[in-house]
Amino acid sequence: MMNDMTRSESGELAKPRRSAAQAPDRLNAERLALDAIYEIAKSFATAPDPIDVVPEILNVLSSFMDLRHGVLALLAEPDGTGDAEPGTSNPYVIAATNFLRDDATTAEEVFPAVVAKLVFRSGVPLVSFDLAEEFGPDAVPLRLQGEGQTLIAVPLRDPDQSHFVIGVLAAYRSHSDGLQGMSDVDVRVLTMVASLLEQALRFRRRIARDRERAQADTRRLLQTMSEQRGKRPAPVTFDGILGDSPAITGVIEQVRRVAGRKTPVLLRGESGTGKELFARAVHSQSKRAKGPFVRVNCAALSETLLESELFGHEKGAFTGAGTLKKGRFELADGGTLFLDEIGEISPVFQTKLLRVLQEGEFERVGGTKTIKVDVRIVAATNRDLEDAVAKGEFRADLYFRICVVPIVLPPLRDRPSDIRPLAQLFLDRFNTSNGTSVRFAPDAFDTICQCKFPGNVRELENCVNRAAALSDGEIVLGEELACRQNSCLSADLWQLQDGTSPVGGLAVGRVVTPAVRPRGPEPERWRDRAPERGPERAPERAPERAPDRFSDRPPEAPAYADDGGQTRRKTANTAKEELISAMEEAGWVKAKAARLLGMTPRQISYALQKHGIEVRKI
Repeated sequence: MMNDMTRSESGELAKPRRSAAQAPDRLNAERLALDAIYEIAKSFATAPDPIDVVPEILNVLSSFMDLRHGVLALLAEPDGTGDAEPGTSNPYVIAATNFLRDDATTAEEVFPAVVAKLVFRSGVPLVSFDLAEEFGPDAVPLRLQGEGQTLIAVPLRDPDQSHFVIGVLAAYRSHSDGLQGMSDVDVRVLTMVASLLEQALRFRRRIARDRERAQADTRRLLQTMSEQRGKRPAPVTFDGILGDSPAITGVIEQVRRVAGRKTPVLLRGESGTGKELFARAVHSQSKRAKGPFVRVNCAALSETLLESELFGHEKGAFTGAGTLKKGRFELADGGTLFLDEIGEISPVFQTKLLRVLQEGEFERVGGTKTIKVDVRIVAATNRDLEDAVAKGEFRADLYFRICVVPIVLPPLRDRPSDIRPLAQLFLDRFNTSNGTSVRFAPDAFDTICQCKFPGNVRELENCVNRAAALSDGEIVLGEELACRQNSCLSADLWQLQDGTSPVGGLAVGRVVTPAVRPRGPEPERWRDRAPERGPERAPERAPERAPDRFSDRPPEAPAYADDGGQTRRKTANTAKEELISAMEEAGWVKAKAARLLGMTPRQISYALQKHGIEVRKI
């Protein structure tokens, strides 16, 4: 079929030769649509990069179905790359098209922005039977003006997160071809093409992940062989960052590459992974190292205080503003501004922050003078920002502005070889600051290295300091550690039963809810974190411990009893029907319903919010 096609002057493939019996009626059009899908599927199956063959796919649609000027629009990078007019508000770039254009042609001249934004936001196909009449003559590309045009656009979804639209696949049909009634067929065909592209992208991502996994396994194997031969390399130190594991060395290499650029950096990772330390490393390795490094914790300030803290205020701008105050943006001029916990700022303030990041200018609170600054932004968060964007809790344009170079910081459980040198570093710091000479016995180091440390590096430092401070002598034995004395606070505080979806392979923004330890014999996975109970302590009086949230084994279900001395224990995962029944029985009083279900009022509130249940007023 492809052998009968030739290219026209515009670069598109000419239509296949048809006989008189192959008139452009609906039956022939549907048959040609099947032929087009067959050719497209073959192209995707053999393509190393699916995006590279999209222009060929668009030519097939033009040749077989008269869908001209096909376009694939993808969400734009926030630094304006790929857009002919950097700094515009267009959220997309043209990734592929068979529309004949030059380098000066903007994305909006090829594909109308109003249509793109509708499909990006709604996530459903759009058909405009008369583009000029519905969206105005400016929505029709200059080359297509003068004749009626039907526009068909379908969403392209993220292969790993189907609720997230990452692109739009569209094509035009001229009214002069006499096939205006083919819109339903056009939508089905473009939807199938988008689905084939999604599958090809998913397959490519899986191959990339398998390759990375194989490379990581090879690095670990080589490191293990070196350690067995007694050639363990010294831990790498980089601006206060210590470790030699593949996970941390990969992050250090990313920091070195990106530090010399002005590009915004988003540090992502669980709490306690050292995001501020890496932010300082980005600053110290950049050309702005001699400039100021200014830090702001966005979660610690209210919206009003945060605005005054970042932008400053004029004298008399509000009650208590007795003098002019420069904001953190001014103080960081020529240097780096670290916005910690940026995922916690309110939607209203997100709009104000976006303008500063885009234009590099702002006004102080109560002032009218526009101030321009040159600041490099490094942001950090432990939230799942993609999920927040999908739920409308975080602005998509601000997300793309700050997430230019995302760097995922590995949790301590993914770098177990770094635990021992880090523990020794914290012990040396303790001895220096307290004038002591405490040392860890080998069994103490072994016990520490076996811990999962859900609180990451911060928890490891606390564990070392606590053990050194409570030691009776200069040597800390393994049995003196908190986890061996059944008094580890981490085991009680870090109890996790439910969490949000992962980002790029890393679970962030998890929801921490109280967990209930099942009654009965102690599971084996708890025994390495608590000593054997002596006969003098009754099992029912022993302190309850939470299951290890990083264990591969699922937690046993707690025992429930309606009576007989045991209290029913539920969690925020309680079924919706059972929750409504308890609330009705309690007269919609959360405290009473909590007692009925064996939950806390806070768990009740979270469960009501999770199931979308409105509290009735009686």
